[in-house]
Amino acid sequence: MRLGTLYGIGIGPGDPELITLRGARLLAACPHLFVPKARTAAESVALAIARPFVGPDARIEELHFPMKADQGELAEKWDAAAECVTAVLQRGEDACFITLGDPLLYSTYIYLLRALRKGLPDLVAVTVPGIPAFGAVAALAEFPVGEGREPVTIVPAADDLAAIRRALAAGGTVVLMKIGRRLPEILDLLEAEGLLERSVFVSHATMEGQRIETDLRRLKAEEPEAGYLSIILVHATIGEAAPPSRRSRP
Repeated sequence: MRLGTLYGIGIGPGDPELITLRGARLLAACPHLFVPKARTAAESVALAIARPFVGPDARIEELHFPMKADQGELAEKWDAAAECVTAVLQRGEDACFITLGDPLLYSTYIYLLRALRKGLPDLVAVTVPGIPAFGAVAALAEFPVGEGREPVTIVPAADDLAAIRRALAAGGTVVLMKIGRRLPEILDLLEAEGLLERSVFVSHATMEGQRIETDLRRLKAEEPEAGYLSIILVHATIGEAAPPSRRSRP
């Protein structure tokens, strides 16, 4: 029997209307839907966004991917998730896996696909791109991401801020993702580099609770949790005018 096909679908930043037509069509026809979930107590954020497009007869299964730093424990979770998906594919049935933003940009889909290919070398996987969150943030804030020949650097805000310092020193636009509880340290770094006024902060872009902040000093009084589901765009080329954004509008 032939293997079923795995469809990895990027569902965009949060607004269901930003799911691609192809993604919506596949979700409507998908018999098995796997969704990532970081916590066992709450509904998957990705599922809440995609639910309007999911077919009424689809079987939905949540795969728990805890936010852990232990690589051995994480590998066990990837392998366990891959076993669940493999069982469906080996029956010759297709399956979809949804993820926020784009499937190949800091996504759980990357690790799931890698784990699946270890046991299913002939796997047919179709990856459907999605709008990345920083694209939505740029649109909301009217903040150009790439202009002329300036570089664009995407940096996950790790505990070690050295990578962020290097990206800022390179100039151009720096996209800071996965900020989370590290927001206070990142704000301090941007202030020390003289870049607070050349930055924009957006959390929960296109979702309920969306917040756009062009005066990042206001965030200094916030709890670290304010950095959850947030992105900061920085125009890091000192000596040039900051790009046009909502900050220049009434």
